[in-house]
Amino acid sequence: MKPGKITHTIAALLSSLTSLFAHGAVSKAEPVKSKLIKKSQRSEGEPIVSINSLVFAPNHLRSASPNPGEAFPWKRQIVTTVFWIGEKPTENNPVPNRASSWDKEWSKSYGGFDDPDRSRRSDYTPAKFTPRQNPFYCALPYNDKAATGHRPEAPKVVPWFNTAYQGPGVSVCKDRWVAIRKGNKVAYAQWEDAGPFRTDHWQYVFGNERPKPNLNKGAGLDVSPAVRDYLGLGETDLTDWQFVEFKDVPRGPWSKLGNNNTFVITDRKDGTRLAEAKKRKGPEVQLITE
Repeated sequence: MKPGKITHTIAALLSSLTSLFAHGAVSKAEPVKSKLIKKSQRSEGEPIVSINSLVFAPNHLRSASPNPGEAFPWKRQIVTTVFWIGEKPTENNPVPNRASSWDKEWSKSYGGFDDPDRSRRSDYTPAKFTPRQNPFYCALPYNDKAATGHRPEAPKVVPWFNTAYQGPGVSVCKDRWVAIRKGNKVAYAQWEDAGPFRTDHWQYVFGNERPKPNLNKGAGLDVSPAVRDYLGLGETDLTDWQFVEFKDVPRGPWSKLGNNNTFVITDRKDGTRLAEAKKRKGPEVQLITE
């Protein structure tokens, strides 16, 4: 065979082999794709890949970013301290809690001193009186209000600002519901004050930053004695928290008391509507037969 023919033959063989391997690679890739789509093609013992198994993983396995259908992400492993209405200033808490960032007469509005002593509490409230506000309350280090109106960044950083806005004199953060988790137990509280220590850290409250260092070991959440007792927290502890819509808050000890409590307000409105409906309907006539 002439050298030219030998060269041509070898080139043709190499081209055929290259085409054969390329075709084999494509053929092997297709079954892998179909295994993820068709359950019936799964060989026995092979795990099923499911998007649902990722989205609906247990809460403690979820990432800090919101999943589809989850409006607000969990803030994880946040140093949490206990505070209470009427608390006197201390070295690590220099601001007294007679007033809040949104209520100059907070103690009066609540009805008195929210005594944290467990021996003087009953059913998550002080034993001496029935609170006029929700005893399940908390504080986060941001205040949306300025001396007049709202802080300039508030409309941009508070996710619900536009839907909750009621005018320049009303906070859109006060009374907002927060889920607070310790282990497998979750309490629900209303946001009633700004702190600990800071009132401007929107990058943490609404963003991805961690709490700033402070005298209380970098605390980023204050909770009331009722929240402490429900979750079994120490005076300084670690919890997870996230904002929640009211429609997603289940009934519990946090739904019973308080003129500021969304549950109480809703129940009163429902009761008023029912009474008005009965009044319009008139008295029922009962027929008596002998």
